[in-house]
Amino acid sequence: MRKPNRLINEKSPYLLQHAHNPVDWFPWCDEAFEKAKKEDKPVFLSVGYSTCHWCHVMEKESFEDEEIARILNENFVSIKVDREERPDVDALYMGVCQMMTGSGGWPLTVVMTPDKKPFFAGTYFPKESVYGRAGLKDILLRIAQLWKEEREKVLRSADEVMRAVSESAGESFRGAELGEVTIHRAYGNLLANYDEELGGFGSAPKFPIPHNLMFLMRYFRRTGKERALEMVVRTLERMRLGGIWDHVGFGFHRYSTDREWILPHFEKMLYDNALLIYPYTEAYLITGREDFARVVEEIIEFLKRDMLSPEGGFYSAWDADSEGEEGKFYLWSIEELEKVLSKEELNLAVKIFSLEEEGNFLEEATRRKTGRNVLYMRKPPGEIAKELGVEEDVLRQRIEEIRVRLFKERERRQKPLRDEKILTDWNGLVIGALARAGSALGRDDFVQMAVKCAEFILKNLYPEGKLLHRWKDGEAKVPAFLEDYAFLIWGLTELYFSTFEERYLREAQKLTREAIDKFRDGEGGAFFQTSQEHRDIPVRKKEIYDGAIPSGNSVMAYNLIRLSRLLEDPSFEEHSRDVLDSFSAVISSYPDAHTFSLIALDLMVNGTFELKGEGESAREELLKLGRSFLPEGVFYLKNTAEGGGCRYYLCKNGSCLEPVGSVEELIPHLGEVNL
Repeated sequence: MRKPNRLINEKSPYLLQHAHNPVDWFPWCDEAFEKAKKEDKPVFLSVGYSTCHWCHVMEKESFEDEEIARILNENFVSIKVDREERPDVDALYMGVCQMMTGSGGWPLTVVMTPDKKPFFAGTYFPKESVYGRAGLKDILLRIAQLWKEEREKVLRSADEVMRAVSESAGESFRGAELGEVTIHRAYGNLLANYDEELGGFGSAPKFPIPHNLMFLMRYFRRTGKERALEMVVRTLERMRLGGIWDHVGFGFHRYSTDREWILPHFEKMLYDNALLIYPYTEAYLITGREDFARVVEEIIEFLKRDMLSPEGGFYSAWDADSEGEEGKFYLWSIEELEKVLSKEELNLAVKIFSLEEEGNFLEEATRRKTGRNVLYMRKPPGEIAKELGVEEDVLRQRIEEIRVRLFKERERRQKPLRDEKILTDWNGLVIGALARAGSALGRDDFVQMAVKCAEFILKNLYPEGKLLHRWKDGEAKVPAFLEDYAFLIWGLTELYFSTFEERYLREAQKLTREAIDKFRDGEGGAFFQTSQEHRDIPVRKKEIYDGAIPSGNSVMAYNLIRLSRLLEDPSFEEHSRDVLDSFSAVISSYPDAHTFSLIALDLMVNGTFELKGEGESAREELLKLGRSFLPEGVFYLKNTAEGGGCRYYLCKNGSCLEPVGSVEELIPHLGEVNL
């Protein structure tokens, strides 16, 4: 094995994957840029993450290659960044890449001056130029030549890029009026983009986007439009049937490469699975469908079994690749299945899971069949049971027996790499999801998992009142980003509603005040992604786009409006309005790309209710409300030593009712409630 480079001292699994490359890698640090200045070299930046398939490909083709390493080591100072550990670096230079090329993705490849001004950007490059596509070798040699021979031109280009980046970061997106019409337009856009047959929105590739579904369920509750709920139900059904769902070990893969939800990219991310708990839980509360509750329980079984650390925090991800091949851990040939299942079981598995002798899994590049199968279902078990002439419960039991056999066999395989860093923001998502699911399904064990995770984060990543982003092998590091605050506040608020432990509400309040102090733009009103502690990047960015994960700003807007009503703090509501107003033009122009912002806007436009209880048994009565879909409600338990019965106080849209002695008396004022 080669002598390790300096990445061997890092904690990030992604950086450690590159620790034995012949490239003289640095992590993102002052030392790297000082070396670049001293030696008068440009900086080569490569950004990726541990479960990224094409990052692995580029490493094998280029970064393990002695020729590429020699070119890099002689002409550049090379920096490797884990985008999950340093999302600020990734966000800044991904924005550059999108600005310069019109697209982005990982691995991200950027070349910049020693003072961090980029002048070249792209994504994956093969080692050699082929079919008119430039290869990394030719690109590096050309850049090295330009740096030596046309320096002034390069520096001028870098200054122009940096000026454009700085201007876009400071650009105002105010101007439009946000209101009920914005919410209706978002619904209309989602409806226009909805895949009627297969659920989801748009064509291939298809991403889950849980907050789109959460928005639609709130829209259904406010308007009564069944169409909104139909879109949610169809999407949730098709995703659970598709290959994007792991039918053997549970949990969702990253996204589907095809329109049908069949062929996934196989990485499993903590944030996807945490966020997907919400729509399945809420759809269960609205429809009463036990199959949706079952999906919630199965996701949590996967998280508990495969993502939970002994200390109580949750790991980040499972890789797509094992043994150097994407999806190998999850795919099955008929020959492999014959060794595990009886003939009768195999015949049933072929019918249920759409298996083919030549394989149903296609190579992404060639679209050729590989002889292996990804398990997916064309129809729900109820329809299959009717076709086979058996009871659905009987068929489900037989499917479970097959699943258990396959799971035991699969556990013998070489597993993909698990990224065992623990991130505050993603754990905040899990805390909230577990708390909400536990409350909705009456599963105290889920709530207790959320409690244990929250206690781990508060103890290990919030030492001495300083929130940090990443924990790995006993080390907490990297000052927190906006998303760490926003997602943790969301999680702690949900945990409060599921326990009524005052501490979690107070921690959420404290973190909210800190976030305002550290991240709020006093001039623009919204929040920067970074605080002043992140002194090592040249531009502070603000983001509102709700992509695979909702933005830190949209979640902060949601947190602030709810905490304002809960804590009777009007300043929080003012900050929430400021966030949405700061981005009003872009939200108004593309409302369906900002559905989490619209979840917050809905609470402002259509109102909330605040229900406060006091008395010894009030806790249990308030907890029961967690079994209903009441997204506009905030709940508070007043700790009181007074004797006598319980009292409940309901305020709605600025006016309060007379206190009453039972929650039942208030139900006519709350809408549909399942006590």
